Amino acid sequence: MATTSSRLLSLLSLLGARPNWSGHDLCGRLGVSSRTLRRDVESLRELGYPVQAIKGPKGGYRLGTGSKLPPLLLDDEQAIAIAVALQTAPTSVSGIDDAVARALTSIKQVMPARLRAEVDAMRLTAIRNSWEFAAPPISSDTLMAVGSAVRNSHLMRFDYLTPDGRRPHPNDPDFAPPLRVEPHHLVMWAGRWYLVAYTPAAAAWAIYRVDRIHAHAPTGTPFQRRELPEPNVARYVMRSYDRGDTPAQWPCLGSVLMELPADVVARWAPGGSVIEYVTPGQTRITLGAWSWAGIAGLLATFDADITVIEPDELKDACRTLARRYRKASQ
Repeated sequence: MATTSSRLLSLLSLLGARPNWSGHDLCGRLGVSSRTLRRDVESLRELGYPVQAIKGPKGGYRLGTGSKLPPLLLDDEQAIAIAVALQTAPTSVSGIDDAVARALTSIKQVMPARLRAEVDAMRLTAIRNSWEFAAPPISSDTLMAVGSAVRNSHLMRFDYLTPDGRRPHPNDPDFAPPLRVEPHHLVMWAGRWYLVAYTPAAAAWAIYRVDRIHAHAPTGTPFQRRELPEPNVARYVMRSYDRGDTPAQWPCLGSVLMELPADVVARWAPGGSVIEYVTPGQTRITLGAWSWAGIAGLLATFDADITVIEPDELKDACRTLARRYRKASQ
């Protein structure tokens, strides 16, 4: 009975994980025969779950609309995944540390003793990698406002703050009226949140740093979703050089003119770098490190010619590395 009950929970979890399953795939995931699968499906239907059969050459099943899974229907892998995710939650959102701890406690309270022991064994201490270059933490209110507009496909109005976090005054030279955009995707990369949006007034796509967004009240105005300029949204963000990025805070900061296209440099530059388009084959990159030699070493990884090196300390570091490598190659 315990085995059957566990298997039914696993089947229900799988059906809720994606729209359609073939019978063959479900049998493979559960390790049962097609006859046992049919019997388990009937058991779920008797319990009130609308499991629908998919007709066709291969056949399959799906969970019908209006179904509700029992609270915290988690198999072992899911429970461990949630525990790890909560304990390694990114520090890019402010004010959620206490909520994360409470969520983990709440989940553990309704777990079976065996599973709770496994989660307790996954006590983790997350140490931020210095190369993540996380942006200043954003408020959970801002993140929810942006996320809600993306999810509901509603137009969004917001002020775009200056890189130092100010709302431009109308008398400032960089003042701009509130933006009105079609928010399409939220992307997190290298510890920073980005909003991929279409701006109707400019008839152009843009990428906005979420930590620089000061959201206005929800508009409730729907829009028709568009096709992205690049099918893969992650690749689009990584290859875009105009992301509103600012240099990460490092003891040393330098810039060079590099003989590579901006989209190539943007794709492989460390997070926290600033990429500027100059010509189709030239890019200005600004990046930092804990030493001038560190910057010179990072630049060497691009295997491209560089000129206009600033400041002089970076020039000296490049000369030093050149002498060192030349000596080592003799």
